[in-house]
Amino acid sequence: MTDEESKTAADNLAKRLRLLLDVAVAETGSEPTFAQIAAYLEERGTNLSRSRWTYMVNGHRYVQDLPLFEGLAAFFDVDPAFLAGAADADVPAKVSAQLDLIRAMRAAKVKTYAARTLGDISPEALQAISRFLDAAISPKSREAQDRAGDEP
Repeated sequence: MTDEESKTAADNLAKRLRLLLDVAVAETGSEPTFAQIAAYLEERGTNLSRSRWTYMVNGHRYVQDLPLFEGLAAFFDVDPAFLAGAADADVPAKVSAQLDLIRAMRAAKVKTYAARTLGDISPEALQAISRFLDAAISPKSREAQDRAGDEP
């Protein structure tokens, strides 16, 4: 693996981990702590140092540790192949559903912000903004983002 491929793989792993953390927040109301994740892994015989977790979740170094991926996948209740970034791995249904929710919530925030910020905007202009944002989060747009590797 070249340095560039390793950096790309590290970035992609970090995106998947941050996405799983976001899903956990949406499901439980709080982000799992390093201590919770490390304790879960330790119960299963896998050690995770704080520094390793930090560089994994921030994309500083690519990790190729199957037992670690399996433990993290069990913690987040996803397929290890998704976490490892396997080309044939599907995005877990709960992750996909949360992405849809996050996109809708972001679009709603933008609509609210636009309405407040623009003040005396015509209803037609506000509807045009809403249509644009709705089109931006349509299934076709999401598929294009997924193919491009963009975050929501």
